[in-house]
Amino acid sequence: MTEIISVRFRPGGKQYYFDPAGLTVAEGQHVIVETGKGLEYGACVRHNSMVEDESVVQPLRPVVRLATEKDERQVRENRGKEKDALRTCQQLVERHGLDMKLVQVEYSFDGSKIIFFFTSDGRVDFRALVKDLASIFRARIELRQIGVRDEARMLGGFGICGKPFCCAQFLDEFQPVSIKMAKTQNLSLNPTKISGTCGRLMCCLKYEQEAYEDAVKRCPKQESFVECPDGAGTVSSVNLLKEQVKVRLEDSTEQPKCYLTDEIRVVRSGKGRRPEGYTAPPKAELEQLRTQEGERVRNGRTQEGPADLNAMLERYLGESSQEKQHDGHKQGSRRSRGGPGKPAQNQHRQDKTPAKPRQQSAPQRQAQPRPQRDVQPQPKPQRDPQSQPRHAQAAPTDDAKTNQKRRYRPHHRRKPGGGQSSQPPQS
Repeated sequence: MTEIISVRFRPGGKQYYFDPAGLTVAEGQHVIVETGKGLEYGACVRHNSMVEDESVVQPLRPVVRLATEKDERQVRENRGKEKDALRTCQQLVERHGLDMKLVQVEYSFDGSKIIFFFTSDGRVDFRALVKDLASIFRARIELRQIGVRDEARMLGGFGICGKPFCCAQFLDEFQPVSIKMAKTQNLSLNPTKISGTCGRLMCCLKYEQEAYEDAVKRCPKQESFVECPDGAGTVSSVNLLKEQVKVRLEDSTEQPKCYLTDEIRVVRSGKGRRPEGYTAPPKAELEQLRTQEGERVRNGRTQEGPADLNAMLERYLGESSQEKQHDGHKQGSRRSRGGPGKPAQNQHRQDKTPAKPRQQSAPQRQAQPRPQRDVQPQPKPQRDPQSQPRHAQAAPTDDAKTNQKRRYRPHHRRKPGGGQSSQPPQS
């Protein structure tokens, strides 16, 4: 057994084993360790622990010391220099016209070496760029080309699941992912749904692949010819997670029935013709395949589901009727334009004046006899012949009659030119 601590140099990076050299390091503490590139600053992600000798590559490099405030200050200065170096290198790349995209700059702990990470579709001749960078920073310059997955790890971000990238959070190494995994898990083969932000297949396809492969061994293939408790039929669909299959029976016109994988017996695996000379076993023998678990699964959707749904609907309808009665007593009539839950319009008028009676149709009005009124005729008042009637007015003169007729004469009767007639109108 060997005592080790695990150190990570950047977030989401790979973990390395080091010899604690008698120091007790807790998780989260920063240490200065000796590497092949010199002294480096890292964070402890696994405290002192014992591991097998076979899992350790000897010799282990030692931990120099725990990080001090001076070391922390030097690291912060290096982080500030990295931003300036990235800006300067970007300007030089544009000046040389190189087809490369800078991703990140990393300073060594002592500042003697600078690493520039970039992505590119092909090979890039950056010899002139290295000379210019070395003359500016007076340090060893290294340009390292990385892939799009490493770029996503360095930059970080959020995936379609809403969580940070797995590669930037806890994945030490990238596992190979293929489109076959998506087919095995019955996922959509749409590239936008199974690809990550980096444009490659999502790393999480690898997480459950072993469980799906184990389930595939126990479940029959689709279109297989099987025997089930109700007879022989063909598998129409397979649910790997629940280990259930839907079988379309030969001697039944009903919808496919659901069975557990323990309740079926495969006669022909996969697509193909019906086995020649096959004879279905007797019903009693097939009934022995039935299990209580499978019966519960089948009845769970046919009996319990509708009963629960009916109870839910009855409860909902009962609550809604009670709410309507309560709102009706509280708000009064629902014939207003406001509708339920809104104050009735013209309510102040309804309170002051009674509502008008509903009008009757013409046949109803004709059928009802009119009431007789006992009204005595009143004598007309005698008018004095010498008095002037109320409607009598002074007779207009000839000029007034002429102007009045001209004023109200229609337009289509006027003479062309808009002039007035020289002859007076006939009275």
